[in-house]
Amino acid sequence: MSGVMVVGSEVPNLLEPGGASTLVVSQDVDLAIPLAVHDAVKRALRDVKGLRRSDPEPSVWIPESDALIEANFLGMEPGAPRIGEAFVFEDAELPLLVFGTLGVLEPGLRPDIEGVVVPLPSTASLALEKLLTDRSGDKYDRDLLVVLGIMLTWAPGDEDALLLREAVLDPVDRWTLRANLTALSLLPDRVGMPEASAHRARIGMLLERLGRIV
Repeated sequence: MSGVMVVGSEVPNLLEPGGASTLVVSQDVDLAIPLAVHDAVKRALRDVKGLRRSDPEPSVWIPESDALIEANFLGMEPGAPRIGEAFVFEDAELPLLVFGTLGVLEPGLRPDIEGVVVPLPSTASLALEKLLTDRSGDKYDRDLLVVLGIMLTWAPGDEDALLLREAVLDPVDRWTLRANLTALSLLPDRVGMPEASAHRARIGMLLERLGRIV
């Protein structure tokens, strides 16, 4: 469906050949839904088998068997980033929490995983979104490690694309990005996730390049 993308911590896995799932442990899948196609997504969900809407969180669909994983639906307005803002898109059937920062996402690769085409954001835009989003605690650490997982799968030119996107940010957002990248370099290692300690030099080189942008 046009504009819908997988945007969560499973993205680095999907970027590996065959969806190898060696970089980041994920227990659910996050789907960014452009508000322009909300009605179409809602209609499509009526035909989905094996998932049911969660009563406490109607934007979350939970599996009815161990063969599936939870799906979280997030709202986005492509091309209209309102960094740090969020609001509820009310709907009786599929309400969405719309995160303004998701507006920085741009379409990227569409890998074929066992016959299923999975639409992903560009790696530069997803790294940008993760580095600009205000989170705390375990979620904050995991999202920063997702950025490292993305960096480990970068193709030539992806890092340059991040620098180009960073150059047009407001100064406050630019410093937020750099502060979060610095925090990533200091994170302790976690089982099943990329090891920040093994890639501190690489993160430092990226910070140095970002620091040249004024």
